[in-house]
Amino acid sequence: MKHLYTWAAIVAVASASVVGDILLARAMKQVGDVHALWSQSGLWAVIRRTLGNSNFFMGVTAMALAFFSLLFALSWGEVSLVAPAAASLTFIGNAFAAKIFLHERVDRRRWIAALLVAAGVVLLAG
Repeated sequence: MKHLYTWAAIVAVASASVVGDILLARAMKQVGDVHALWSQSGLWAVIRRTLGNSNFFMGVTAMALAFFSLLFALSWGEVSLVAPAAASLTFIGNAFAAKIFLHERVDRRRWIAALLVAAGVVLLAG
């Protein structure tokens, strides 16, 4: 049963991390080029625009959920399993989510890397 809890927490870590990454990426694309904004309007303009974006707060919330899920996973499983499995699943999830939700061009090399990472997760699970 402990093994099931560990993997459920790993999936929760990866899912919340992917959601957080996508929301934060969307927020920062809406904010725009931070360097240009900072040069033109100053640091407070960057902070105001970032903190005024609802995707930013939802992304931070998702990342907090990922962190607490990681704590649960580490309490049930070994770090040599939890850390690489969570990172790998997050990498794979980010590739799919970036393609679907952010309409990013994910080239063949990145898909091959995602498949190799998926193979690593299968090895970890065994």
